[in-house]
Amino acid sequence: MAADTLEGIVTKAQSGFFTVETPGGALVCKVRGLLERKRLDTDILAVGDRVHVQPLHAGHGQIIDILPRSRVLSRRDPQAGRREREQIIVANPDQAVFVFACAQPEPRVGMLDRFLVMAESVGLPAVVCANKADLVTPERARELFGLYAAIGYVVLYTSAALGTGLETLRAQIAGKLSVMAGPSGAGKTSLLNALQPGLGRRARAISRATAKGRHTTVVPELLPLDGGGYLADTPGLRALALWDVEPEEIDAYFPEIRSWVSGCAFSDCTHTHEPGCAVREALAAGRIHPARYASYVRMRTGRPGDE
Repeated sequence: MAADTLEGIVTKAQSGFFTVETPGGALVCKVRGLLERKRLDTDILAVGDRVHVQPLHAGHGQIIDILPRSRVLSRRDPQAGRREREQIIVANPDQAVFVFACAQPEPRVGMLDRFLVMAESVGLPAVVCANKADLVTPERARELFGLYAAIGYVVLYTSAALGTGLETLRAQIAGKLSVMAGPSGAGKTSLLNALQPGLGRRARAISRATAKGRHTTVVPELLPLDGGGYLADTPGLRALALWDVEPEEIDAYFPEIRSWVSGCAFSDCTHTHEPGCAVREALAAGRIHPARYASYVRMRTGRPGDE
C-alpha cells in the first residue's frame, strides 16, 4: 500500500462518486475498477463504509480498498426485479436511535417493536428516545416506555422545548455512527436542531431529497456531529425492517421471549397456541409484557397491527 494512502469513512454517495472523510480532509472519490466487479449480490460501497483512498489532485482521490463491514442496515433492492439483491443503506452503524413522541401523536408502539426487531436481527444496539416528554407526566411517560428499559434497552426521555435530556442524548451519540428513525410527528427535527444548531434542518433537506429518489437510495449522506461521530437520518427505515427475517426467527429478536424458548415442549413452537409453551406461561405469570407479546404475534402471523 502506498505511503500516502489514507483511511476514511464514506459520508456521501451520489452518481458513482463517494465523499470520503479522511484525517487530511474530504476527498471526492471514484472506485478502482477491480473493486467494481466484486459483491454482485450486494452494494460494493455505501455510506458508513471504511475505505483506503489514494489522493489524486485538488480534493479528489481513488478508493483502492474497502474494509470489512461489522454490520449493515439493508433492504431488498427495489430495482433488482425477481433477483434477491441486497441494497446497503448504512454500513457499520454503531447504534440505532428510535425517536417516538410521548404524545401528539400517541406513540405507535407496534412500529417501535418492529424497529427493535430489525435492530436485533443485525446485532445493532438500540436506544429508545421518548420525545415530547413535557406533554405528559413523568409517570405517563414511563407507563408508555418504561417496559423497554425493563427489557434492557437504553430509554431516554427528551424534550426539545424544555431542553430535557439533551445532554444525555448528546453524550449517547458522541463519537458513534448513529442511525436515527421515527414516525412523522415525533419531533425529530426540533430535537436535532436543539442538539446541534441546523442539524435537524439539514436532515430534513436530505430526507426530502431522499423521498424524490426513494427507489434508488434511502440515506445518501452522513451528518457530522460536533461531538464527533455521524448521524444517519433514515426516513425509509420502515421499508427495511424484517425484509430478510423469517417468521420462525422472530422469537429470537424479542429479548424477553427468547430466554423462555428453550423451555417449550416443542422445538418448533410458535408460542401462539401450543401446549407446554414456556413463553405463554411466562406471559401468564407477568414476565412478558402483554403489548410486546401482541407485537410478537402480529409479526409471527403477519397480521396487521399498530404500525
